[in-house]
Amino acid sequence: MSRSAIVIGGGLAGMLAAAALSQSVDEVTVLERDTLPDGPQSRRGLPQGRHAHILLPSGREAIERLIPGVSIRKRLLAAGGSEVSLTSSMVTLGPEGWFRRWRHDSHLLTTCSRDLLDWTVREAVLGIAGVTLHSGNVVALQGSGQHVTGVRITAPDGQEADLSADLVVDASGRGSRAPHWLAALGITDIPESIVDSGLVYASRLYRIPEGAEKFPTTQVTADPFASEPGRSALLLPIEDGRWLVSLGGTRGGEPPANAVDFVRFALGLRHPIVGQLISGAEPLSDVVINRSTRNSRRYFEKATTWPEGFVALGDAIATYNPVYGQGMTVAALGARALHHELCQTGIAAPGFARRVQRAAAKPVEAAWTMSTSQDRWFPDVQGNPPTIADRLLARYTRRMTRVATSSYRVSNAMCAVTTMQEDAIRLVRPSLLLATLAGPVLPALSGPPLTQSERAILHTLDRTR
Repeated sequence: MSRSAIVIGGGLAGMLAAAALSQSVDEVTVLERDTLPDGPQSRRGLPQGRHAHILLPSGREAIERLIPGVSIRKRLLAAGGSEVSLTSSMVTLGPEGWFRRWRHDSHLLTTCSRDLLDWTVREAVLGIAGVTLHSGNVVALQGSGQHVTGVRITAPDGQEADLSADLVVDASGRGSRAPHWLAALGITDIPESIVDSGLVYASRLYRIPEGAEKFPTTQVTADPFASEPGRSALLLPIEDGRWLVSLGGTRGGEPPANAVDFVRFALGLRHPIVGQLISGAEPLSDVVINRSTRNSRRYFEKATTWPEGFVALGDAIATYNPVYGQGMTVAALGARALHHELCQTGIAAPGFARRVQRAAAKPVEAAWTMSTSQDRWFPDVQGNPPTIADRLLARYTRRMTRVATSSYRVSNAMCAVTTMQEDAIRLVRPSLLLATLAGPVLPALSGPPLTQSERAILHTLDRTR
């Protein structure tokens, strides 16, 4: 019997969901309301696309498995993307000090523009037999609270039409109307939660100066425990010889939207290294601002009843503070959960949609906990204040982070969790617990861990001396 599926949204989450479905379903229709560019270019429905994005190793591995016969990793590298070792290649000032750069290349992050990543995935997925892209804006779900049977759309010409499918996947992003659509079918008990630090993101492109092509990815993170607004900066090499620089500031410490103050803000962070680097680099764009940065979650998996034939994935479930770089990876892991359940039972099995929704909630929970456990500490945050349990956890993780600045074993374990390759339970194993209680094994670094040649580059570019 022929099976069909509809995916709402042609972004990264939607394309990965389509890839997962294509291996078990005869026909997959991706519905997108915006016109998608024919190349690695920005698009209207992704305003955060012009800011820094990092694909975590768990997300990269999930994407590689979801799209058979195509290596997205190789395509990105061929197009100018990079792989950065979190433990050896990055220069990072964390809340507890500078992290050392170890000799072990582990936890490889994929770095490129979001436009390139989206285009590369979209081109590969639309090349799969049975996957098609159509224009249309979904306005309602068809069916009942027991079984969704399709969607109603408004076509570009204004005409409405009903489309039937065995499964509807909502991957329409942070603006998803899923709670409204489900309420129309009688499902209204979906809890929601928000933790909003008021973060504002400001980004600008620079040409990488001659001789600085190999300068490492550099970041100055915010300190959530400093009792002041959290300010941060990330300098990320991307394709076409460019640096993408993203500055962040929580409520009361927002970065500026003008070019002159952009550099000044970076120079005023806990360390001025990012400001020093860009003070001698050629700007290639204006400053762009993003204010859609709050942590927001819909607990679809907790609804009393859930209809057959409907699943929500990606940002339609939850969005996170972008500083932590989790969104794309969670979308990939959600699509992998969909694929796993398809392989186990098939699209028509009773309870299929609910099992997928609960499985997709697991990576969401991991990312949500990491993001909100930090953001709750910033001044004037909107959301539930830290509990006693949060305070005890914060004391432990702060101490572990301090130890991680001088211990590869502890740093490697923390990286495995923050990159979503392992569960957080690893951080309370006896060996790590003892290492954390024992304290740092090396003295704190007094400055960024740069090589002699990297110091020379920084000295050459610094126009503030």
